[in-house]
Amino acid sequence: MDLQVYNTLILSDLHLGAETSHAREALCVLKENRFQRLILLGDIFADLNFARLTKEHWKFLGHIRKLSNPKRNIEIVWVEGNHDHGLTNIMSHLVGVRVYQQYEWQYSGLRHMAIHGHQFDGFQVSNVRLSKLGTSLYLKLQKLDFKGKPIVRLIDRMNTRWLRLSPKVAVGALVHARQQDTDRIFCGHTHQAIHIENDGIHYYNAGGWVDSRLTYLTVDEQGVQIHEYHERADDRDSSQERGETDSSLADVAGESGLLEDVEYESVGR
Repeated sequence: MDLQVYNTLILSDLHLGAETSHAREALCVLKENRFQRLILLGDIFADLNFARLTKEHWKFLGHIRKLSNPKRNIEIVWVEGNHDHGLTNIMSHLVGVRVYQQYEWQYSGLRHMAIHGHQFDGFQVSNVRLSKLGTSLYLKLQKLDFKGKPIVRLIDRMNTRWLRLSPKVAVGALVHARQQDTDRIFCGHTHQAIHIENDGIHYYNAGGWVDSRLTYLTVDEQGVQIHEYHERADDRDSSQERGETDSSLADVAGESGLLEDVEYESVGR
């Protein structure tokens, strides 16, 4: 039986380079679904340190590079998140995708908009340096945490609640959508998947891939759906341990297919 083809699949906050990143599971989602457009909705990376990327992380990037091949006829969109600053120009060339601050498209008679959401987070906007310091300390704590990273996952959830990120981003996004005459607006940043409707405008958050609840969005003729990923037995790859690293960046990138046909189009903003 043929798989359903979605107009758009949206995946956010993978945080490649973090110990808690579920890159292997996110790769399974991309392989198990068919779509005309893929939106990477920000914070695909945790920070600027390439040395933190594991083989699983490079495999995910390698698959994005393969999907971006024009022969596949799939539009790949990367919306920049606050953790991606400094990496988008480099990595977008490497994986062959375009980078946007805000991406818009028309579908089924409705106007859609994708924006990461940190723009509506007042603390993030006003305390960029402090946020970067917090990210650095958070990544170091991940190295010291127990198996399964229970402490850092708890901190992530407490941080979201303390800063009231989910309602802040939702309110800001809905206001922004109304100003832009948009019917549906999609964000990430909060790591909490949610749908809110206000006076005919729909706000969706894609959630994230660093906690126990792994979520993504799809858009098709039936509407927008929030999906939660659950690992299947045949998704497990026993040959690859989570967190395994390789000291040779070139070797790993080569294995992932990132160094094949390295003639890339210039990336616009």
